[in-house]
Amino acid sequence: MRTLYLDCFSGISGDMFIGALIDAGGDSTFLEEELQKLNISEEYKLSWKKVVKNGISSTKFDVELSETADHKYASGHQHNHKHEDEDVDHNHEHEHEHSDHHHKHEHSDHHEHSHHHSHRAYQDIVKLIERSQLSQKVKETSLNIFRKIGEAEGLIHGISLEKVHFHEVGAVDSIIDIVGASILINKLEIQKIKSSPVCVGAGKVHIDHGIYPIPAPATLEILKGVPLQQSNIKSELTTPTGAAIVSVLSEEFCTVPSMTVQSVGYGAGTKDFEKHPNVLRVIIGEEA
Repeated sequence: MRTLYLDCFSGISGDMFIGALIDAGGDSTFLEEELQKLNISEEYKLSWKKVVKNGISSTKFDVELSETADHKYASGHQHNHKHEDEDVDHNHEHEHEHSDHHHKHEHSDHHEHSHHHSHRAYQDIVKLIERSQLSQKVKETSLNIFRKIGEAEGLIHGISLEKVHFHEVGAVDSIIDIVGASILINKLEIQKIKSSPVCVGAGKVHIDHGIYPIPAPATLEILKGVPLQQSNIKSELTTPTGAAIVSVLSEEFCTVPSMTVQSVGYGAGTKDFEKHPNVLRVIIGEEA
């Protein structure tokens, strides 16, 4: 049984997950080609590079929004469920939210676009994925992850799933994170996914409605049923997208299973901690 084990000792985000899979041997060229099937390639640019985190060589994956996306989603970013703010200590390794954050501040002069453009609702994302030429398996995995986040957001805000407008998760970079994760898992022929308990961090975080304890409300809602791991790091280590990936895909939460290890990958976060490597470790191998 080909198994993927997620070692979330420094949390998890979509970009860390993709970086780790590429680092473990995932086909980055295939990933780029498959993502073009979403027909939104003019809205983003992908990049990945090797970085060293506290002595560990790892892969940093980024989604850079193009000007097309910047203008198209200016309105959406005025109402975002923000997980970071300049005066809050936040683990900025999570590029899907990190990019959103900078978009909001760098493009504050585009507020006039707010009334002319709409950001993607849950139903828009479902249509985008369903209409693509991606394989049925990739579509199903992606939609399951998005549904998990949509239901959590709906519950937190007291609205139905159909009325959920995705915030940072509706941004192009998060669509890429979630669909990209599904593409790589399918391509790597992973049959089973297991995970360690998930580290979420500590401290407080800024969102639209004020200052909240970590994990933020949507993240915590998504992580229902998932064992959490205590951390003294004052930073948000797990994002809603990362939480949804591990929650939806993991069949079991445990220590490293009995397996013959075939490859190991490290997906890097942006932020550096003094005595803590900010990476997601993945192990791919054969379970008896």
